[in-house]
Amino acid sequence: MNTCAPPLVDQLQPLPLTATTPGSTARRRVLAVGLIGPGRVGSALLAQLRAAQPRLARDAGLDLRLCGVAASKRMWLDCDDPELRVGLGSGAERAQIWRPGNLDEFAAHVTGDDGRHALLIDCSANDAVAERYADWLAAGIHVVTPNKLAGSGPLQRWHAIRAACANGGARFRYEATVCAGLPIVQTLRDLLDTGDELLAIDGMFSGTLAWLCNRHDGNHPFSTLVREAHALGYTEPDPRNDLSGMDVARKLVILAREAGWPLSLEEVDVQSLVPPELAALSPEAFMQRLPELDAPMASQLAAARAGGGVLRHVASLDRHGHASVKLVVLPAAHTFAHTRLTDNIVQFTTRRYCDNPLVVQGPGAGPEVTAAGVFTDLLRIAESLGVRA
Repeated sequence: MNTCAPPLVDQLQPLPLTATTPGSTARRRVLAVGLIGPGRVGSALLAQLRAAQPRLARDAGLDLRLCGVAASKRMWLDCDDPELRVGLGSGAERAQIWRPGNLDEFAAHVTGDDGRHALLIDCSANDAVAERYADWLAAGIHVVTPNKLAGSGPLQRWHAIRAACANGGARFRYEATVCAGLPIVQTLRDLLDTGDELLAIDGMFSGTLAWLCNRHDGNHPFSTLVREAHALGYTEPDPRNDLSGMDVARKLVILAREAGWPLSLEEVDVQSLVPPELAALSPEAFMQRLPELDAPMASQLAAARAGGGVLRHVASLDRHGHASVKLVVLPAAHTFAHTRLTDNIVQFTTRRYCDNPLVVQGPGAGPEVTAAGVFTDLLRIAESLGVRA
């Protein structure tokens, strides 16, 4: 018997599907939830759900029922051993009982056979999971995700997801795919739904690259700053995933499609900070040759300063659907010149917000804020749910 304190999965207690408010016979809304990907974001989300569960049940009449957690090869279901202790992340080996992973069985278990509202949260970064979204939505299962691969992947799959939502009534929300917990997708959606016209989107979508630009002042070689960011956990395990700009390009594609433009990742003009001769190396070899970035980055910084400007990594989308991701020189008075730390900042230029664009700014990275963005999407879906017998 595991004598450790119950981990987060156990502490989020399943609630009865016909719960009633104390002192009342009013039936509550019940949302059955399955989490795919109990990594850093997934674990943070479970903690947030557990902490909010009593308040939501008491004040909002919403019973969140965690029905299962699926990792890459294994899954836990609430119908199993009640003494189950599911470790999360690096502690997964402490689990007493894991079933072999099977996403079809997992989705079927969360859905149940009692007409409940069901929602799947995909906190993985797995394209194979994203490939199932359309089928889940068509079956009436709501889907929430910070996984960018669906929104920026093949257009055919994106259209299938949209069609499944329209035909089946299930909802697909993905706020946390762009700038973590910042309300970027919802802000754009609200502008368009109220009749505004989008003219341009400009932004700094990478907390990693924002931090590097803010710190790159000539006092330290660029490679030293990349190593520091890597040690602090600001970069991906392979920093080229940040320096290449492809993650930023995916976010721009997601926003373009939200605006109704059929943009594909291949159409984004992406200028990588990684030269071709370093792109094909192993991660270890790349880190050894990282100082090769110092001279070109120092040259760009000097050129920016000579013109009284600053270097910033900016993604842009214009009214014609042209998209670019690159390092640019901005005037020192520009809004983007005054970001802090790992801030993301997005500027919407629209017919209403033309002379003075609408700006959304704040921390755009980290498991806590990303999980909060996912949680917000869950609550938006829950608000629309009716009570089912």
